Amino acid sequence: MKPDAFVASLDDERIVAAIREAEVLSRGEIRVHVAEGSVPDARRAAEADFARLGMTATAERNGVLILVAPESQSFAVVGDRGIDERCAPGFWDQVVAGIAQDFREARFTEGIVTAVTRVGDELARHFPRRPGQQDGNELPDGVSRD
Repeated sequence: MKPDAFVASLDDERIVAAIREAEVLSRGEIRVHVAEGSVPDARRAAEADFARLGMTATAERNGVLILVAPESQSFAVVGDRGIDERCAPGFWDQVVAGIAQDFREARFTEGIVTAVTRVGDELARHFPRRPGQQDGNELPDGVSRD
């Protein structure tokens, strides 16, 4: 599938709904970013986008970025230090492997939604909502693109 067709096939509403559902269970923040150009190193691109998108601004440093680079057919998941230090080694790579499997089967939106759900479950495990305390949405929930 060509990158433009891939981007057009994404159901942003379902992805945003999955982000909101995941964030209701935790104090963490999740963003999905689609890189619309060639990305030689998805991990490095995700780290740069993480900073550029202001994801280090969360109070508990528990933001997670899911980067999808359709032209390069690559993916990366990057967590801020608060969540990264709590995840099991290889967790982000397992999420990426799941995305890759879904994408091989042309389940693009589903792959991203599944990744969001897995990340959300991990955030809820380490940063559950605190009873009686309001948790504000610190980052936008929409799918960003460049």
